[in-house]
Amino acid sequence: MSRLVVGLGNPGSEYAETRHNAGFMVVDLLAENLRVNYWKDEAGAKVGLVRFGDDDLVLAKPQTFMNLSGKAVLKLADTYGVPVSEIIVIHDDLDLPEETVRVKRGGGHGGHNGLRSLNEQLGPAYLRVRLGIGRPPGRQDSADYVLEPMRKDAAERLRAAVPTGAQAVLHVLESGADSAMQEYNGS
Repeated sequence: MSRLVVGLGNPGSEYAETRHNAGFMVVDLLAENLRVNYWKDEAGAKVGLVRFGDDDLVLAKPQTFMNLSGKAVLKLADTYGVPVSEIIVIHDDLDLPEETVRVKRGGGHGGHNGLRSLNEQLGPAYLRVRLGIGRPPGRQDSADYVLEPMRKDAAERLRAAVPTGAQAVLHVLESGADSAMQEYNGS
């Protein structure tokens, strides 16, 4: 069986160190830990393949920009025969405090354009690993907040959450979504 793990983000060096690329950061760490050493361009995404237990694990970073992520993920799911319920999407979340990681199945997009695109293409039944980035200060626009380069302290806090996000993904893959939700969401 194939499993699909998708990190949401935007391609290009100007976005590499932004809050919106939290998903890319987690997928990069997973790839490093699982020894994925080759990325190929496929279906509008950077794709790394690795064996994980009895499964083929597809790690993906859509290159379509956040607002069109769903198209790439749909193509990958079709190509690898992955049902929507077996897709894990990692993304930034304004509604969670910084350094918080939560696991969730389904739901709305909450104004997140990557999730909006995924919901339009796949429906909401995929699993999510959410990395909290907190709300913008004052009256700052959310879009500016997620796309601006982070100050050193904010970047350190996000980088501190990335290993926990990677562990949450591995927990889902090894023990299932319900167990991961119990572990990462508290009581």
